[in-house]
Amino acid sequence: MRTASTKPILAVVAVLGVAGCSSGEQGTAYPVQPAMSSLAQQTKAAALPQRPSDLPIAGTDPCDLLGQAQLDLLKVTSVPRKAAEAKDGPTCVFDSDKTEPFHALHLRIVGADVQEWLTGSRRKNSMTTAATSVEGYPAITNYRAAGTPSDCEVLVGVAQGQTMAAQEFAVTAGAFSQPQLCEIATQAAGLAVQGLKNRT
Repeated sequence: MRTASTKPILAVVAVLGVAGCSSGEQGTAYPVQPAMSSLAQQTKAAALPQRPSDLPIAGTDPCDLLGQAQLDLLKVTSVPRKAAEAKDGPTCVFDSDKTEPFHALHLRIVGADVQEWLTGSRRKNSMTTAATSVEGYPAITNYRAAGTPSDCEVLVGVAQGQTMAAQEFAVTAGAFSQPQLCEIATQAAGLAVQGLKNRT
């Protein structure tokens, strides 16, 4: 038999029990998950998958990473050529310039760890950066979200301190959405990693 003194305690317990759940579909209750702290969210966002093995790329000519079948998949219509000005490592340019919309792919080899673009000295606050994976290797999608989509870069950490970058440029202005540019860059990066695997 409940006494008068126990009723307030039971009421408090009932209120606390309700506060710990939230109603989903009618008749269903589920625990409310506490919000992640901003620091925890940043740590989670910065997490890259483990590299399955090292694919040393130093000394490799990026123009040799894609064969004719891969060039056809990417709709490359001209002979691969070395970039006149290498940004920060050997760079090969693959043009799609026979029929519109025109676009170009740059494959680049960089002597820096892929993590640098996510949390290190190469990170830029003006860029939208997301951790991902390409062919099982840690990778980063990097692009400027503001304005008309012009390019998307996918950086793959093929070995410690060595990164392969696939950057897709829209030559015909306004012809590609940002997701389309990133999709092509991701496809090119995957094909280039496969080419690198075949060389080792």
